Amino acid sequence: MVEVFKTNVSTAEDAKGIIDIIEKNFNFYQVNFDLDDCDRILRVKSITGDIAADQIIYLLKQKGFKSTVLLDDFAPEVDQIL
Repeated sequence: MVEVFKTNVSTAEDAKGIIDIIEKNFNFYQVNFDLDDCDRILRVKSITGDIAADQIIYLLKQKGFKSTVLLDDFAPEVDQIL
């Protein structure tokens, strides 16, 4: 499972600190940032199942950052399913 977050993290130093915190709290997550993306993407991959998105958002908030889950833009329209 992979979850993608939009953040306001802007520096590599802040990103590294957040990665360290997430990986320390969630041993089975693989985490990376794409700070070159306009949404300053945080990607979290779980090798064991679901991702605790609310807890990730809370951890970032505790460090003074904003984040929201980005919805999958590639989900089919209802009309396409029927």
